[in-house]
Amino acid sequence: MSAQLAVLKCPVFADVPEVVPPPHPDDLAYRFTMPVGPLSPRIARASTRVVLEAYGMRDMVDAAVQVVGELVACAWQFTPDEEAYVSLRYREGELEIVLYDGHRRHGHPKLVAACDARRRGALRVLGCVVRACRGEWGFGEAREPGGGTRMWVVLPRWSARGYSGVG
Repeated sequence: MSAQLAVLKCPVFADVPEVVPPPHPDDLAYRFTMPVGPLSPRIARASTRVVLEAYGMRDMVDAAVQVVGELVACAWQFTPDEEAYVSLRYREGELEIVLYDGHRRHGHPKLVAACDARRRGALRVLGCVVRACRGEWGFGEAREPGGGTRMWVVLPRWSARGYSGVG
């Protein structure tokens, strides 16, 4: 019994408040890496939903979940069986969603144009969601080590509410 009391009185836990305040949207900054496969869009959507709901941002869930699912599905088309990196950040009233995949830019201009056209086609639904939310989106070469492609979306909270039918 004394061993149990020693654990409960551990000084490391002495400063932990009894009531932890809920997270604030302005503190939202989550990143995760995931394998790209057939279940990846579903897992990414579920993860995004949990994060946004935990931060009290239910009004953005529908639009953000759709966007994340489309980005991950696109990454799967271009880099099957590799990894993708997803970032969710909320700043100044906007949710920024970024996905990096391992598909490197081609060396020949015609291949670059064809590949970009194929990616734009794969992201048609995403484009519709972003337009409905009056946001912005794009993709291009990732400048980070390892290269690949960076796809990004910015969703203003005030307009994403309308997408969800909240505002």
